Formats: sequence, structure tokens, C-alpha cells
Amino acid sequence: MVRAASLANPRPPANAQDRPPMSFVVAHLTDVHLGPLPRPRFEELRVKRVMGYVNWKRARERLSDMAALARLVDDMGAQKPDHVAVTGDLVNIGLPSEFRRAAQWMGGIGDPDDVSLTPGNHDAYVRDAMPHLAAAFAPWTQGDAEYAHGETFPFVRVRGDVALIGLSTATPTGPLMATGRLGARQIEALAAILSKTGASGLARVILIHHPPLARGGGPLRSLIDARAFEATVARHGAEAILHGHTHKSMVDHLASPATRVEGGRIPIIGAPSASSASTDPRQRAAYHLIRLERAGEHWRISARARGLALGSGEIGERTAPAV
Repeated sequence: MVRAASLANPRPPANAQDRPPMSFVVAHLTDVHLGPLPRPRFEELRVKRVMGYVNWKRARERLSDMAALARLVDDMGAQKPDHVAVTGDLVNIGLPSEFRRAAQWMGGIGDPDDVSLTPGNHDAYVRDAMPHLAAAFAPWTQGDAEYAHGETFPFVRVRGDVALIGLSTATPTGPLMATGRLGARQIEALAAILSKTGASGLARVILIHHPPLARGGGPLRSLIDARAFEATVARHGAEAILHGHTHKSMVDHLASPATRVEGGRIPIIGAPSASSASTDPRQRAAYHLIRLERAGEHWRISARARGLALGSGEIGERTAPAV
């Protein structure tokens, strides 16, 4: 059983610019892929689900360590982050029973006010998974009323001097495909949100499943409208972008004259699967601790990594992302 993390939950001030210097730590984990995978019932069979189930039994099952995941979450709670961000792929083939288990698992991490979630492509594995996704994950995608715009995504949750901005790239796709899409409506709403939160002096942390980069990823796995996302964020600014999907620790940067990060480059930080038993150091189960510190009118971003030690099941410090 996952033990609940003990999290601080600072509430937003009237104007973040009036606050004294502060720091805020976001624990980021992703691509949990909760197992074991239940066998689909006859009425739940879809071509993509059948292929996904076979892939789980032949490969993914051996790489998903649920006991290690539980230890990782316990360790994360002991670090006492200010907030936890989960960036998708909690389930595998989008079965209703998977979503019930995923909601229970999310409830074990902490109070929904202290934990935010954005869905991934496995959460939207087939079209009939979408209503289950929306219902199961609603407590962790509830945005602040001040930023409500009639849709779940993008959501905004202001905690202290930090605005956590959740986007959904989860869209049903055909067999062998794992692409994501934001859509024009989300990108337009994101522009307004970045402008408003930036004007308030908040550190803007974007949570997204697919790597939001126009290059790389391949035609079957990439974010289709990454170029539009990049242009929007470069124009309006952000201070950090956290993503999953690649199952490995990685860092990139996006130049933006509107960011308040020292150096003018927004770090784009990906974390490995939180349940991966891989022996590859970049892919072995871990989570990141992203620290945002106010430095006058700017923000400093730093990161730590904790996860499965190489060669053992112990949880400890890992090589940190070079933010």
C-alpha cells in the first residue's frame, strides 16, 4: 500500500510580487504503468487493446516493478515536496478497471490539492477510455476558479508563487501509434494563461506528457502540434516544462525573451518511468525534485533525481538532470 506523502500546501497571496523571496519544490514522476494488467473482458476487446495486452505480457510486464514503485513513492513523501506532478500514463490499455485502480493509487500519494495530474497516450489508449479518464482523474485536474474557461485543460493551480499549468496531449490513436495533440483551443488558452500568470510574477511550470519539441520523437510518437506549442511558450514565457513519455531522464531548453529564468532559456525536463526496472541509468525508475527559487525579478531552477540504485533495489540519489 502506498503511504501518503506529507506535503506542504501554501495558498496563493493576493499578489505574488509582494511576497519575500521563496523556494518551491515540485516532485515530478511519470509513466507509472500500473500493473499487473487485468485481462480484458470480451466486450472490452479492441484491436489496439489486444496488441497492447500481448506487448505487456511479452515485454513490458518484466520491466514494470510495482514494489519498487511503492518504495519510490514512499521516498518521495519523505522528501516533503511542496507539490507532486504526475505527467501521465498511469494505465496501460485504458480498461475501466485500470482507471479505478489508478484513482486509488493517486489517492495514496496525497491530498488532491497537493497533487496534479496530466494524462498520457496510454490513458487515452482507445476512444471508449476517454470518459473513464475524465471521471477517474477529476480530483487531480481541478483548476483554480480564477482561471476557469469551461474546459478541464489547460488547468491552472496556483500554489505560493508558482502556477502549475496542466495540459492534455492525450488523444485516442490507431494501432502502433503513440502521438499526442494539444489542439488550437488548448494552445490559445495556454497563451492567455501564460500572459496572465506571468504578469502576476508567478513562476509558470507547465505539465505535459509528450515532449513538446518540434524535433525528434518520430512520426508515431511525437506531439503533432509541438511547433505551435514552442512558438506560444517562446512568445509568452514559462519558467519550467515537465514531461514524460520517453521513459528516460532528459533535458532540453527553449529560448524565450519572456521567461524569467536566469539566462533566458526555459528548461524542458523529462523523467524516466517511475516503475521501470531497466538497467539503463537514464531509464531506471526515478523521480525528479525540481526547485524554483526567486532571485529578484528572476527565477533559478535546479533539480535532483532520486530512484533505484544501479545493481540494487535501494532508493537513493541519482545523477541529476543538468538544468
